Amino acid sequence: MAETVITVRENGPYLVKGPVEITDPDGKKFHVEREVVALCRCGASINKPFCDGTHSKIGFEAATRAVQAAEAEGEK
Repeated sequence: MAETVITVRENGPYLVKGPVEITDPDGKKFHVEREVVALCRCGASINKPFCDGTHSKIGFEAATRAVQAAEAEGEK
């Protein structure tokens, strides 16, 4: 099975490359045929859960870098 990789874009969407199945809270599945899917992170996309580029129009600024909690737990 192919590997799925999620890349966080600076002040932009999550890019998901590889096999992915997206299901909404009601169980509806989104049909995804693209090799790379951009998922909205700013919350303003008209095409949620997919990114439509609105983040650049509204000046979205992401939170600071994620803390590597799993790695920090292993250092104890």
